[in-house]
Amino acid sequence: MTLRRFVVLLPAAALLPRPARAHALVIGSEPASGARLPEGPREAVVRFNSRIDRERSQLLLAPRREAAGGTADEQRLDLVSGGPDTELRATLPPLAPGAWRLRWQVLALDGHITRGDIPFTVGG
Repeated sequence: MTLRRFVVLLPAAALLPRPARAHALVIGSEPASGARLPEGPREAVVRFNSRIDRERSQLLLAPRREAAGGTADEQRLDLVSGGPDTELRATLPPLAPGAWRLRWQVLALDGHITRGDIPFTVGG
């Protein structure tokens, strides 16, 4: 029995490096993660490293808990339309002193869903 070697010819373009598809990750936010603010911010902004589908993304606000628990106290925020397609922006209600968190979930245009929390504290 004879062994034959097969050579597969690929177009040259197939050998060129391509940008990797990545999840949308937070590159900045207002308030910043871990911020201690003297008073509650009026607006929340979360910026991402890639374009997102704002129609299928969300921003929620809730008191921060150290222990595990449900999400019944989360309030879905109305997103401000317009602006860059790499950020979520929402007006915040008045916030009492205490520990808070913004929970974000976005659908990147590459089809990947990512989510996370941005903890911050209002007052002292």
